[in-house]
Amino acid sequence: MDIEEIRTDTPGCAEVAHLNNAGAALPPRPVIEAVAEHFALESTTGAYEAAEQNEAAIRHFYDAVARLLHARPDEIAYVENATRAWDMAFYSIPFAEGDRILTTTSEYSSNAIAYQQVAAAKGARVEVVPDEADGSLSLDALEAELVKGNVRLVSLNHIPTYNGLINPAAEVGRLCREHGVLYLLDACQSVGQLSVDVTDIGCDILSATGRKFLRGPRGTGFLYVRREILRTLVPPFLDLQAAEWKAPDGFEMREDAQRFETWERYVAGQIGLGVAADYAADLGMAWIESRVLSLAARLRKELAARPGITVLDKGARPSGIVTFTVDGHDPAAIKKAARERGININVTNPIAHGYDPNALPTAARASVHYYNTEEELDRLLAVLPEG
Repeated sequence: MDIEEIRTDTPGCAEVAHLNNAGAALPPRPVIEAVAEHFALESTTGAYEAAEQNEAAIRHFYDAVARLLHARPDEIAYVENATRAWDMAFYSIPFAEGDRILTTTSEYSSNAIAYQQVAAAKGARVEVVPDEADGSLSLDALEAELVKGNVRLVSLNHIPTYNGLINPAAEVGRLCREHGVLYLLDACQSVGQLSVDVTDIGCDILSATGRKFLRGPRGTGFLYVRREILRTLVPPFLDLQAAEWKAPDGFEMREDAQRFETWERYVAGQIGLGVAADYAADLGMAWIESRVLSLAARLRKELAARPGITVLDKGARPSGIVTFTVDGHDPAAIKKAARERGININVTNPIAHGYDPNALPTAARASVHYYNTEEELDRLLAVLPEG
């Protein structure tokens, strides 16, 4: 791929070395234009009228995301963000007293809070599957827990937000299928960074965001729900998009994944998210994954070679998220110094997520994408303090 052409297609690359893609990536020009054009149309013709005129582009979102995930369009729902998409799926599961929810040590805090809320309300139990020595989920331990029975749900994040790990999502899917257990995958940090094939992974439900590695608009997300389980899930709330009113006292839910949607939405964002999904698929997710992991490996190697710098990433094959500390230096100060030199990184707070009592309180996080260059990595390395 022509990296310079891709960077030219990304206006933000001329302004900043953006290494905060795990927070929100720089959008490409087609996404920017799609969102801007629809918003401009709303401003001149009216929002409802603009939606009617752009109906084909709105509907294309479902085809585009389905293509990216190797799913079917009727298995895709547009939701205003990934947290709400995950919530809509999780709270639709009919938990009962004694049900077990299995998760990982590196779970995202919003998800962990939801587990506890359901456990308190329904009498379910939340159990944490231990890690392998490299920090990834132990498949042997997971299988042992599945054999015990009463597991209603296995829920994990594909890539945690703070330690570079890539969990063995497909292997988890195989075990869940063998034991007939529902499988929910939080793919916020993996969609757009890795090749994500829901058939190969074997997940029943997947949630993701638009703003991160997929390079879509902020305030957008989506949900995948496997067709075969759709009817078993009742969303926690419904409206006239999700169901049809049957006067005087009835309703009928949609048969497709749009039962998880609400009628009012960020329409320009939905169009832009469909464009972002097409953009990634057209470039090729195999190439994107290869370049992201290669850039991250280079940065990780350079950081690890420096005295006083500790790379915190886990897993045999870490992701594009690179986390580290510098002895004697506050990560927030490192972020500030980089920002002053036109380099975006972020600070992550591992202790605020997951179930690991030994997690560090804060760390610097640099997350690369395919439009980044080796020269941008060198710029970051040049501004880091010595430990």
